[in-house]
Amino acid sequence: MAGRLRFLLEAGFGGAAAALGVLTLFWRDWIEAIFGVDPDHHSGSLEWIVVVVLFIIALSLGGLALADWRRIAAARSLAADPRATNS
Repeated sequence: MAGRLRFLLEAGFGGAAAALGVLTLFWRDWIEAIFGVDPDHHSGSLEWIVVVVLFIIALSLGGLALADWRRIAAARSLAADPRATNS
């Protein structure tokens, strides 16, 4: 059960990071609109940093979720076949 929860959290947060990265690509002023600050004075450099960081997070969490999914699937197949061994 813990592995399944970890998979769901990794997949959920990875999807959210990817969605925010795509949002930032198409609506670059969302950071200024939501938080009311303009740290890069409309140069766009902060937005590009945010996009890169969010996509790195999304890819990392996606990879972790995939590894957990495979681990869960392997455990299920071993549980389904009691004759299987861990050799």
